[in-house]
Amino acid sequence: QVQLVESGGGLVQPGESLRLSCAASRSIRGIGAMGWYRQAPGKQRELVATVTSGGSTNYVDSVKGRFTISRDNAKNTLYLQMNSLKPEDTAVYYCNLMSVWGPTYWGQGTQVTVSS
Repeated sequence: QVQLVESGGGLVQPGESLRLSCAASRSIRGIGAMGWYRQAPGKQRELVATVTSGGSTNYVDSVKGRFTISRDNAKNTLYLQMNSLKPEDTAVYYCNLMSVWGPTYWGQGTQVTVSS
Protein backbone atom coordinates (compact mmCIF):
# COMPACT_ATOMS: atom_id res chain seq x y z
CA GLN A 1 0.00 0.00 0.00
CA VAL A 2 1.05 3.55 -0.73
CA GLN A 3 -0.54 6.78 0.42
CA LEU A 4 -0.10 9.87 -1.72
CA VAL A 5 -0.70 13.35 -0.32
CA GLU A 6 -0.72 16.40 -2.59
CA SER A 7 -0.06 19.96 -1.51
CA GLY A 8 0.77 23.33 -3.01
CA GLY A 9 -2.44 24.25 -4.76
CA GLY A 10 -4.04 27.65 -4.45
CA LEU A 11 -5.40 30.74 -6.16
CA VAL A 12 -3.05 32.60 -8.48
CA GLN A 13 -3.34 35.17 -11.24
CA PRO A 14 -2.67 34.38 -14.91
CA GLY A 15 1.05 34.28 -15.65
CA GLU A 16 2.03 33.31 -12.12
CA SER A 17 3.60 30.06 -10.91
CA LEU A 18 2.83 27.26 -8.47
CA ARG A 19 4.69 24.14 -7.42
CA LEU A 20 2.67 21.09 -6.49
CA SER A 21 4.11 18.37 -4.28
CA CYS A 22 3.04 14.77 -3.77
CA ALA A 23 4.47 13.04 -0.73
CA ALA A 24 4.49 9.24 -0.75
CA SER A 25 4.25 7.11 2.38
CA ARG A 26 7.17 4.93 1.31
CA SER A 27 10.25 5.06 -0.89
CA ILE A 28 9.46 5.87 -4.51
CA ARG A 29 12.77 4.57 -5.83
CA GLY A 30 11.95 2.04 -8.53
CA ILE A 31 8.31 2.02 -7.46
CA GLY A 32 6.92 2.72 -10.91
CA ALA A 33 5.88 5.57 -13.12
CA MET A 34 4.30 8.55 -11.42
CA GLY A 35 2.24 11.33 -12.83
CA TRP A 36 -0.06 14.28 -12.44
CA TYR A 37 -3.63 14.35 -13.72
CA ARG A 38 -6.21 17.10 -13.52
CA GLN A 39 -9.97 17.39 -13.64
CA ALA A 40 -11.79 20.61 -14.39
CA PRO A 41 -15.48 21.07 -13.51
CA GLY A 42 -17.68 19.19 -15.96
CA LYS A 43 -14.73 17.57 -17.70
CA GLN A 44 -13.03 14.21 -17.62
CA ARG A 45 -9.81 13.68 -15.74
CA GLU A 46 -6.86 14.18 -18.07
CA LEU A 47 -3.20 13.31 -17.98
CA VAL A 48 -0.90 16.29 -17.45
CA ALA A 49 2.56 14.77 -17.13
CA THR A 50 4.32 11.54 -16.23
CA VAL A 51 7.81 10.54 -15.15
CA THR A 52 9.17 7.01 -15.16
CA SER A 53 11.42 5.46 -12.52
CA GLY A 54 14.28 6.16 -14.90
CA GLY A 55 13.39 9.82 -15.21
CA SER A 56 11.82 9.92 -18.67
CA THR A 57 9.06 12.51 -18.88
CA ASN A 58 5.97 13.04 -20.97
CA TYR A 59 3.58 16.01 -21.15
CA VAL A 60 0.22 16.82 -22.63
CA ASP A 61 0.66 19.34 -25.45
CA SER A 62 -1.18 22.12 -23.63
CA VAL A 63 1.43 22.31 -20.85
CA LYS A 64 4.64 21.65 -22.77
CA GLY A 65 7.17 24.40 -22.13
CA ARG A 66 5.28 25.64 -19.07
CA PHE A 67 5.12 22.68 -16.66
CA THR A 68 7.95 20.49 -15.39
CA ILE A 69 7.48 17.18 -13.61
CA SER A 70 10.20 15.78 -11.40
CA ARG A 71 10.67 13.20 -8.67
CA ASP A 72 13.02 13.33 -5.69
CA ASN A 73 13.63 9.74 -4.61
CA ALA A 74 15.50 10.86 -1.50
CA LYS A 75 12.46 12.81 -0.28
CA ASN A 76 9.85 10.35 -1.60
CA THR A 77 8.21 13.26 -3.36
CA LEU A 78 6.84 14.02 -6.81
CA TYR A 79 6.68 17.62 -8.01
CA LEU A 80 4.95 19.63 -10.69
CA GLN A 81 6.37 23.07 -11.35
CA MET A 82 3.75 25.13 -13.16
CA ASN A 83 4.78 28.40 -14.80
CA SER A 84 2.87 30.89 -16.93
CA LEU A 85 -0.40 29.60 -15.59
CA LYS A 86 -3.56 30.20 -17.60
CA PRO A 87 -7.23 30.21 -16.55
CA GLU A 88 -7.70 26.97 -18.47
CA ASP A 89 -5.25 25.28 -16.08
CA THR A 90 -7.85 25.63 -13.34
CA ALA A 91 -8.66 22.15 -12.03
CA VAL A 92 -8.18 19.70 -9.22
CA TYR A 93 -4.74 18.15 -9.66
CA TYR A 94 -4.17 14.54 -8.66
CA CYS A 95 -0.97 12.62 -8.04
CA ASN A 96 -0.82 9.12 -9.51
CA LEU A 97 1.39 6.07 -9.09
CA MET A 98 1.34 3.12 -11.49
CA SER A 99 3.10 0.65 -9.24
CA VAL A 100 5.40 -2.03 -10.59
CA TRP A 101 3.46 -4.62 -8.57
CA GLY A 102 0.15 -3.78 -10.26
CA PRO A 103 -2.23 -1.43 -8.46
CA THR A 104 -2.63 2.23 -9.34
CA TYR A 105 -2.77 4.71 -6.48
CA TRP A 106 -4.23 8.21 -6.33
CA GLY A 107 -3.91 11.13 -4.00
CA GLN A 108 -6.89 13.12 -2.74
CA GLY A 109 -6.27 16.08 -5.06
CA THR A 110 -5.34 19.72 -4.64
CA GLN A 111 -7.25 22.64 -6.15
CA VAL A 112 -5.50 25.03 -8.53
CA THR A 113 -7.43 28.14 -9.52
CA VAL A 114 -6.06 30.64 -12.03
CA SER A 115 -8.09 33.83 -12.11
CA SER A 116 -7.65 37.57 -12.20
